[in-house]
Amino acid sequence: MDDMTDLDPLESQEWQDAIEDVILRDGPDRAHFLLDKAVQQARANGARLPFSSTTPYQNTIPADEDLDLPGDVEVEQRIRNINRWNAMATVVRRNKESSEYGGHIASFASSASMYDVGLNHFWRARSAIHGGDLVFFQGHVVPGIYARSFMEGRISQQQMENFRSEVGGNGLSSYPHPWLMPDYWQFPTVSMGLGPLMAIYQARFMKYLHNRGLIDMADRKIWCFLGDGEMDEPESLGAIALAAREKLDNLIFVVNCNLQRLDGPVRGNGKIIQELEGHFRGAGWDVIKLIWGSGWDDLLERDTTGRLRQLMEETLDGDYQTYRSKDGAYVREHFFNRYPETAALVADMSDEDIWNLRRGGHDTKKIFTAFKRASQNKGQPVCILVKTVKGYGMGSAGEGQNITHQQKKMAEDQLRAMRDRFEIPVAEADIAKAPWVMLNNAQKAYLADRRRDLGGPFPARNMEAPKLDIPPLEAFEAQLKTTGDREISTTMAFVRILTTLLRNKEIGKYVVPIVPDESRTFGMEGLFRSVGIYNPAGQKYTPADADQMAFYKESETGQVLQEGINEAGAMADWIAAATSYSTHGVPMIPFYIYYSMFGFQRIGDLAWAAGDSRARGFMLGGTAGRTTLNGEGLQHEDGHSHILAGTIPTCVSYDPTFQHEVAVIIHNGLKRMFVDQEDVYFYLTLMNENYAHPDMPMGSEEGILRGLYRLVKVDKPGKKHVNLMGSGTILRQAMLAADMLKEEFGVTADIWSATSYNELARDGQDCARWNRLNPFDEPKVPYVTRTLANATGPVIAATDYMKNYADQIRAFVDLPYTVLGTDGFGRSDSRVNLRRHFEVDANHIAAAAMVELFRLGHVKKDELQKALQRFEIDGAKSNPRLA
Repeated sequence: MDDMTDLDPLESQEWQDAIEDVILRDGPDRAHFLLDKAVQQARANGARLPFSSTTPYQNTIPADEDLDLPGDVEVEQRIRNINRWNAMATVVRRNKESSEYGGHIASFASSASMYDVGLNHFWRARSAIHGGDLVFFQGHVVPGIYARSFMEGRISQQQMENFRSEVGGNGLSSYPHPWLMPDYWQFPTVSMGLGPLMAIYQARFMKYLHNRGLIDMADRKIWCFLGDGEMDEPESLGAIALAAREKLDNLIFVVNCNLQRLDGPVRGNGKIIQELEGHFRGAGWDVIKLIWGSGWDDLLERDTTGRLRQLMEETLDGDYQTYRSKDGAYVREHFFNRYPETAALVADMSDEDIWNLRRGGHDTKKIFTAFKRASQNKGQPVCILVKTVKGYGMGSAGEGQNITHQQKKMAEDQLRAMRDRFEIPVAEADIAKAPWVMLNNAQKAYLADRRRDLGGPFPARNMEAPKLDIPPLEAFEAQLKTTGDREISTTMAFVRILTTLLRNKEIGKYVVPIVPDESRTFGMEGLFRSVGIYNPAGQKYTPADADQMAFYKESETGQVLQEGINEAGAMADWIAAATSYSTHGVPMIPFYIYYSMFGFQRIGDLAWAAGDSRARGFMLGGTAGRTTLNGEGLQHEDGHSHILAGTIPTCVSYDPTFQHEVAVIIHNGLKRMFVDQEDVYFYLTLMNENYAHPDMPMGSEEGILRGLYRLVKVDKPGKKHVNLMGSGTILRQAMLAADMLKEEFGVTADIWSATSYNELARDGQDCARWNRLNPFDEPKVPYVTRTLANATGPVIAATDYMKNYADQIRAFVDLPYTVLGTDGFGRSDSRVNLRRHFEVDANHIAAAAMVELFRLGHVKKDELQKALQRFEIDGAKSNPRLA
């Protein structure tokens, strides 16, 4: 039977009339309830009802529910038009000087009305009485946000002239960058896909702080503005189920559906609004579609045949884009004239009238209504899908055209057309200059009143946060002493340090342990019971291990954030916690522990964004090193995380060997980030290999933090003396090599613990730079150079990382310097075999020392031959980098 066949039209009409009657009497919510019950009953009785996650291609909110825009509508429109012009001028003027500067006009042109409504009526600044809303601005719209602040007097004309010209100071960054504009931008967003992911976890973390009693979130909202093309990034949709599952009704996504990405249509053969509605509704979000402006309301009301609705539904996005790149006559011919019924609807309208039918994203009344509905929603996150025209108002310069995203210049006639269209007060003689347009006093006062009512300037980033009263280093006394015969890993030592911090009365409540479903791997299951795992729904089930001491405990006030198998989500959690000092005025201390291989390699873009965000916290790369995580193989063994960490300017990284080093580093991090309030974050690698730990050598604290200190010193070294330098577990191989050299060849060795080659290299590079720029001043001497100044003999540096890690300090070592490292892919085997394969075991370290002594003439050829034979060195062995 044809699906469209109606066996009983009269009965069908009765059902429709009944639903219409319910809506008239009791409203749409009652109708929804009754229909939902009917569907449940039908399915319970075996009916296979079709499922649709989309609604008709119409506005979600009926026209009769539209709200009047508060304030002076005419004044706001005049200001908005001037803002459009100044946003355009920001880019055009800069590119008149040089096309090197770039910039984007079309994105803000499509979304100007949305930002205007938000800034005038919704987004509250942080104040003494309100925590403030948080907004993730779409990266490409920043010229319009700067233009608004310029009109408000927050940004100077000189700064506007220096858009994308920051080197000389007093410029404006290309996109939202808190690092470059620390009192203005809240979040970096232009690495597309990261904005939506970070917004979800910011909303989640806000609820976390509220449920734990650390803030009163009240009615604060997090707004995230996105492009429909950006939604193709996996990160954009990857966490939307979490937002629904945890009922993040403090979260609002606004997707600007201008139907275009960077080169052409987003879904030329489909409908991106319908597709996204399906994704979000299916995930459990409330979805508000704003497709048509007010001009369409009358046409839809007169559409008694349903043909217009049908036409809207069946027209593809590629065609909608084409319509806006043409004119009203084209729209009449190719859209309305497709059916006689729709042609009749516009028969009395001129081509200009048809052209002036706006999409919903350019109708401030409907935008206000959608924003208001979204901000009042309870129990669900909200996604607003807003249809706009990319390059709206740019005319022939790129309105609705494929080239519009790259458009950075406008010809004089195009500037004139834009001036006339928006009635901008620019004299004919000045058009070619694209001059700034200033507000009059009444308009300035109006903007000031709007922002005063909302708490103050926006966007604005808060830099002040209370200092924390951190415990003294002695609080970690157990980690500063030897373990004696007891063997533990640095991971175990870290967990004990973390436990000490959690129990501290002053700062324990601010500690945020974050683990991506590997707590037991890292020995952190004891935290399950002591502080609990955060779950806003609490724990409604009885855990399988309820009868055990460390049972799996979830709690609404739990402190541990456990993200499942989800490193990107855990990192977004960490960023939310690490920026809490700014977003909430509450400094939190996040510790994110994970497999080191799945850190910077997997979430490197987020780690870079963390630096831009001025994040403060600790990242712990567990089971670190190429040869330490034995048996797990190529994708689990990390030999390069420290090299990647070194690329982030604000990341301070360490590869400690002993528990006292871990304690000193973490204590220093607490001081730098939460007392001195430096905008840095710390990365430490931890190992799962058990061994004995010594007492902390007296006076070693500075060296631990600077990156190098002498662990063992020979009192009177002779010519047969070497310096063995190592980090992580490979330092212990160097210590073993020292014993072998002493016992079998009479070679003595100083042992050096290199806790951070990255910090040593940065210090050396900084000194070299100073000396180059200040050639007549007393030269600065790098720390590593000074520390090794009294050392004698060659240096053999061995790590569990690629040779580049230790090799970066070569220029600052005034002794023969040999580097051993683990270049190549990891593989499964025992630690002994892996270290032998990568040539970083005690045998290779000892042999390298003998080779250097031979080259210096301090051992004879027969001694070296004997050593190579004793240490089983095979000169014909294949290179592990290529194996």
